[in-house]
Amino acid sequence: MGEGVLRAVPGPGRDEGTDDPLMRDLVGAALRRARLRQGRTLKDVADRAQVSLPYLSEIERGRKEPSSEVLAAVCRALGLHLVDLVGALHSDLSTPWTTAHRSTGRGGRHGRTEALLLAA
Repeated sequence: MGEGVLRAVPGPGRDEGTDDPLMRDLVGAALRRARLRQGRTLKDVADRAQVSLPYLSEIERGRKEPSSEVLAAVCRALGLHLVDLVGALHSDLSTPWTTAHRSTGRGGRHGRTEALLLAA
């Protein structure tokens, strides 16, 4: 890893408004954006990934954190490579994560993220 990539996380007294998003929120939002851009239903993607529809819905809403196996299956069902998803997450993390992003399931630079996911 290059220098300056890893940053120290402030301790217990840190400002509440500067919390980083949870990975499950970012992953869920990126998967949902990819699915919606493809015009696919939750049922279609869940069936292709061989996961339950309620579980995929929970993943997309950031309520469940998928295992690497489930994440790989959902990416395959969406025709994505893991590098596309990771690139989208990087883009999302490059932009401040606000309460508005959390409530809408949208994080980051939508155009760039969508382009990365659509390029798969």
